[in-house]
Amino acid sequence: MHINIKTMIQQQEKDKEKKLRVGISHGDLNGISYEVIIKSLSDNRILEMFTPVIYGLSKVVSFYRKTMNCNNFNYKVITDASQVYNKRVNVINLSNEEVKIEPGKSSVQAGKFSFDALERSVADLKQNKIDVLVTAPINKSNIQSEQFTFPGHTEYFAECFHSETPLMLMVHNQLRIGTVTGHIPLKSVADQLSKELILSKITTLNASLKRDFAIPRPKIAVLGLNPHAGDHGVIGTEDESIIQPAISHAKKQGFLSYGPFPADGFFGTDEYTKYDAILAMYHDQGLIPFKVLAFEGGVNFTAGLSIVRTSPAHGTAYDKAGKNIASPDSIRQAMYLAVDIYRNRLLFDKMNANPLPLGTENNIRNTNRDQT
Repeated sequence: MHINIKTMIQQQEKDKEKKLRVGISHGDLNGISYEVIIKSLSDNRILEMFTPVIYGLSKVVSFYRKTMNCNNFNYKVITDASQVYNKRVNVINLSNEEVKIEPGKSSVQAGKFSFDALERSVADLKQNKIDVLVTAPINKSNIQSEQFTFPGHTEYFAECFHSETPLMLMVHNQLRIGTVTGHIPLKSVADQLSKELILSKITTLNASLKRDFAIPRPKIAVLGLNPHAGDHGVIGTEDESIIQPAISHAKKQGFLSYGPFPADGFFGTDEYTKYDAILAMYHDQGLIPFKVLAFEGGVNFTAGLSIVRTSPAHGTAYDKAGKNIASPDSIRQAMYLAVDIYRNRLLFDKMNANPLPLGTENNIRNTNRDQT
């Protein structure tokens, strides 16, 4: 096959000029979302990495820009992602209706606009108008409606993109902690656990570590459910009857999975640093140590989706809203991680793609056999 070197070089130059389009849904407008978004995008150097596309309200952007006295934050208001300006901060204005801005307070209107931003950004993601999506924090109560009946972002995106095994993965540098169960009551955790569920989460995590984080042979630590991982059945039987068989099955499939480890001692020592990722059984078991170790720069990534979605590790933080004291580190790292994962996927898929047309391998083998 003839390769036109000049055409290839020209295409590479075009690819360099085209920046990834990072969608950012504004979350709850009365929380700290706008403050941290504006702070993170005020340094124009970030525009060399990607093109931000904020799904929000231009009136709210203007309000926070003024109250924060952030005169170096400039943006373009557009009506559709097809109008995106490269090397500019773009704001897709969701509505021109009047909006009541009350920093630190939950409101029905703020919940409505939270969902509007999610719905619009997901539609654009499906149509490839944006490349990745960073979701600013929502209020899980005021966003509830006939259209949004989910306990959080993770479950919403799992339905939108038809994923049966989504995994909430908290990320900070080399620390990665996923959870088997998500936003459910603690009393329901033991009943939810099964060998099949844990194995599916290990499988999702292993695949994500390879494709999204470029780790060829990832090591995964699995935590126990009960204190001391059950103490051989003295403090609960789930660790021996459910978790251990799942780990053993994963090993038979070639995964480097280990455990179950008692959670307190695992994080109380440096044991957690010896693994590429950790799988916790429930929300607080994984997120309490994560936020102690990495709160400011932590990122929530939804593994197991066909698209890339990240979020800052914090919530709406109403207690800080409107005071211009919230740190932008977490949402900035969420943007960086989304870009890194997108590029890692492209490289992984390219390296693992079959360069030969279907059936070519058989033709080559038959030819070689005829020549011998």
